Amino acid sequence: MSSAADTTTTVGPRRRRRVGRLDRSALAGVLVREIVNFSSFWRSTTFSSTVEPTIYLLAFGFGFGSLVATVNGLDYVEFVGTGTVATAVLFSSVFPAMFGTFVKREFQRTYDAILAAPVDSEEIVTGEALWIAARAGTYGCVPLLVAMVFGLDPSWGMLLVPFIAFLTGFGWASFGIFIAALLKSIDNFNYVTSTVITPLMLVAGTFFPIDRLPDWARFLANFNPLYHCVELVRHASFGFEPVDVWHLSALLAFGLVMWRLAVRYMEKRLVD
Repeated sequence: MSSAADTTTTVGPRRRRRVGRLDRSALAGVLVREIVNFSSFWRSTTFSSTVEPTIYLLAFGFGFGSLVATVNGLDYVEFVGTGTVATAVLFSSVFPAMFGTFVKREFQRTYDAILAAPVDSEEIVTGEALWIAARAGTYGCVPLLVAMVFGLDPSWGMLLVPFIAFLTGFGWASFGIFIAALLKSIDNFNYVTSTVITPLMLVAGTFFPIDRLPDWARFLANFNPLYHCVELVRHASFGFEPVDVWHLSALLAFGLVMWRLAVRYMEKRLVD
């Protein structure tokens, strides 16, 4: 007579599903893939991400600089040179995130292949945003180096500029991924560029101070991540102020909110 134990089926160990947890090896895999892929086109990306902000710096610095000697106690070249860091960070983060993630998802089907491995959508988004932010943190320093050639005095606080650029770049990269997941056509990115990105770039205090703007415009600047980046970079170059705690908190909040929105909407595109 067989016992109950004879009919017991041996079941192998189940793979526990990770919920709301970023796996280090999965993130490393996404980042390594991005680094290897980047090695094939880094020249063109570096050229476009550094030359365009530098042209802005030279055009405004020496164009308006011939008409405006100082702004808020700074030489105009120094004023624009520190402010253009935010422009370089913006160009090297939000556009690669929007167009790059859309192409990988819709045309190359890269994310479908990655999801076949033990990687989930949250790790894909986080890895993409971290890699783009690392690039933005590097490219964002180029206008500062160019400004030094034309008279900007270096300071110890400038060593923090790459970290400020990285934090800002992470928020804008997450924003770009969120937009790429939200919109159904790549042509619709023009609406975001014209109505969101360009106005925020112009009223960030990069090329002219915002203290002469109307009260409502100065109030709205508090919700502009580029403005907070510009202020942090300038204060890192010429001396920190107590208000920098607010600027840093705003960038942290922007990055966190955009990251979670990007994860949520990209998961809907890839999984649902």
